[in-house]
Amino acid sequence: MPRAHTRNLIVCLGDQLNRDSAAFDGFDASVDCVWMAEVMGESTHVRSSKVRTTLFLSAMRHFRLAREKEGFSVDYRMLDADDGSLDLESALARSIARLKPARIRVVQPGEWRVQVMLERAAKSAGVAIDVLPDRHFLCCVDEFRAHAAGRKQLRMEYFYREQRRKHGVLLDRLGGPEGGEWNLDHENRESFAATGPEGVRKPRAFKPDATTREVIGTVERMLHGHPGDLEGFDWAVTPAQAEDALDDFIEHRLAHFGRWEDAMWTDEPVLFHSRLSAAMNLKLLNPRRVIERAEKAYRSKAVPLASAEGFIRQVLGWREYVRGIYWLHMPDYAERNALKADQPLPAFYWTGETEMRCLHAALTQTLESGYAHHIQRLMVTGLYALLLGVRPQEVHEWYLGVYCDAVEWVELPNTLGMSQYGDGGVMASKPYAATGKYISRMSNYCKGCRFDPAKSEGDDACPFTTLYWDFLLRHKKQLGGNPRMALQLKNAERLTEVTVRGVRARARAIREGRM
Repeated sequence: MPRAHTRNLIVCLGDQLNRDSAAFDGFDASVDCVWMAEVMGESTHVRSSKVRTTLFLSAMRHFRLAREKEGFSVDYRMLDADDGSLDLESALARSIARLKPARIRVVQPGEWRVQVMLERAAKSAGVAIDVLPDRHFLCCVDEFRAHAAGRKQLRMEYFYREQRRKHGVLLDRLGGPEGGEWNLDHENRESFAATGPEGVRKPRAFKPDATTREVIGTVERMLHGHPGDLEGFDWAVTPAQAEDALDDFIEHRLAHFGRWEDAMWTDEPVLFHSRLSAAMNLKLLNPRRVIERAEKAYRSKAVPLASAEGFIRQVLGWREYVRGIYWLHMPDYAERNALKADQPLPAFYWTGETEMRCLHAALTQTLESGYAHHIQRLMVTGLYALLLGVRPQEVHEWYLGVYCDAVEWVELPNTLGMSQYGDGGVMASKPYAATGKYISRMSNYCKGCRFDPAKSEGDDACPFTTLYWDFLLRHKKQLGGNPRMALQLKNAERLTEVTVRGVRARARAIREGRM
């Protein structure tokens, strides 16, 4: 039981569920106490899906039980003890007043907002707070700052190569890249034949235990108006389950991951993807272990190099890179809007009710399960918002709320920067703009859709294709100096005046909801 006076109050957040955290260094169960809190504010500052909230709370409760078995004192606040008025700051303030700790220790949170709240609560109470580095990541914040210093542009590819060398990942005997190339993305862009994917094995499912079932009941009761279907909740919520999920991916899907990582197919949400990002982001699974297993599978000839490299690039490259971008540029990064986009997020993002089959499939899947793989996010839901001109902060809040693996350090740069180009090119060298033909080539979503991805004008024109040309026309001055946009802008210049008028009229109708 928590004591009345505590030496160190160890704040353990819902995305910091690793026993080897720096917060536990020197932990003395006789005088120190772990503090964990489920507060409604973390599910309502953005409209968090029931799947996301259930995953976080179940993992937190399992972590608590494990620490208590070790003999740790854990001061734990349940969600149903909250009347809806508490946020982390006020919850911590109440516990400080009750426990009277001499010092607070916390690993750097995954969100600027949360760090500000915790520091403010400690300051108001007159208690010192130590914000400790997060050893879960392979690149610390200061190291990334050193990497960024003096560079006119930051690009993930160069950072990724540095990390490969530093950690000795996929290197040949001479210290160069295994296979002679650092990046094998050109081998990983295939689409499925008309008959669809073959050999897909669904990821390992984990049946909810009594602890998870209790969380599900609480979430259904307290967040009944939020999106998400908990009937099939099957996510890993403990380190042991996360390790089983990793084993399952390495054995059954990694070999095919690279070749098909950009492909999409109706009613196949996971395909050959890992579904491990949530476990890593809650720190149930160490990324070093994930990278090691993927490389070992390649070295043992169980998977091709392109699959191992493509997957490792997502973990060692993008995952570490986006965290560096986040802490390098926050807090102003969250308000950037380089393209001055001002449209509201379409209401159908919360229902999936749209005639566009690609968006209906991706949105329905997302809202029900809290999951979509990276191409569904970037080139379907994200692409439409970009072309429509949705305010990037609204897109960010939607992504942060609906995806169960979303923590702001990883979600914000990927959404606002890479997907929406809201940072003006910090994350990506060009906007990820494409017509409906891209979606047609990489999926079966367009089959049976009433819209034609080859058309940009008329009632049956694909809204993606119409909005693509409208996007280029709207932003031709701003993007004119970008060499990677030269060909696309030149093609836009070739449009006839009649076509331009037709595209603009059709785009206006789409924005007004007249499809």
